[in-house]
Amino acid sequence: MADSKRVLLITTGGTIASNPTPDGLAPQLSGRQILDFVPEIRNLAEIKVLPLFNLDSTNIGPDHWLRLKETIRVHYDEYDAFVITHGTDTLAYTAAGLSYLIQNSSKPVVLTGSQQSIARRDTDARKNLYDTILYAQDLSAHGVKVVFDGQVLLGTRAKKTHTKSYAAFKSIDYPPVAVVRGDKILYFIEEEYKDAPIFYHALNPNVAVLKLVPGLKPSILEDVAKDSDAIIIEGFGSGGLPNLEESNLNLLARKLLGQGKLLVMSTQVQHEGSDMSLYQVGHDLSQTYGMPEALTMTIEALTAKLMWILARTKDFDRAIDLLYTKIDHDIL
Repeated sequence: MADSKRVLLITTGGTIASNPTPDGLAPQLSGRQILDFVPEIRNLAEIKVLPLFNLDSTNIGPDHWLRLKETIRVHYDEYDAFVITHGTDTLAYTAAGLSYLIQNSSKPVVLTGSQQSIARRDTDARKNLYDTILYAQDLSAHGVKVVFDGQVLLGTRAKKTHTKSYAAFKSIDYPPVAVVRGDKILYFIEEEYKDAPIFYHALNPNVAVLKLVPGLKPSILEDVAKDSDAIIIEGFGSGGLPNLEESNLNLLARKLLGQGKLLVMSTQVQHEGSDMSLYQVGHDLSQTYGMPEALTMTIEALTAKLMWILARTKDFDRAIDLLYTKIDHDIL
């Protein structure tokens, strides 16, 4: 194994590391125990395990993304690749967050997890971990990716779409970068990063997501706006806000935008993104009042990107410029 790649396996908990308890599954297995369940992985690379935390991913947020980023930054020159085991529920958020915190990395930063504990006989965990290490040590692997159920997905495009199925993640409106078939990686898209990686060191987590439902009272948006530096509104279809007198969210949004509040229109529809210019309920907000929109960004990518943006600037116009700057195919 003299020529083997050096891989740092960072464990964070999640279902892959869980054991049953009287109150349900809880992450309990150590990183070394996880690795021992798939001994053949040691033939792929020289692996060192670093247990960073051991949490259900529901409890993982921006502070943990920063710890992951900093761990990778500190060890960047020591290893050829970085693999993160993570709970599936917020894995797409962490992948998106790291896509903005670690940009232009020629070395792969790969997240994986499982729908069943690695300790179970019929589990997806062992294949997912094997596939991830196999991909991470490949010469063509770069940047922040998710490997799950034999697919290699961009960190900015991944979304959890199933709660129980082993095919839990999909790449939204963008093809998988590659697929893993046995011991081979078949690339659909080859990427290359020649410059030095860029690490960012701050996030502003004060971003709220408000899902539009029929009859939503404007006072709810007003209350959320008081305590948030940015608000994502998940609208219907292509994007817009009700403008009838009894529920005039449209009028309130104009007021908030006039005060410099960063409101961003997204959509509850999973595919094809927003287009506020399409209907009257969105057109004026976009064209006259300057309300920005998600376009084809996933809600996970949009949330993480706004946290990254707000840590860099409070200026509305500069924030919009950064929002519409394409980063790792987050906008198509």
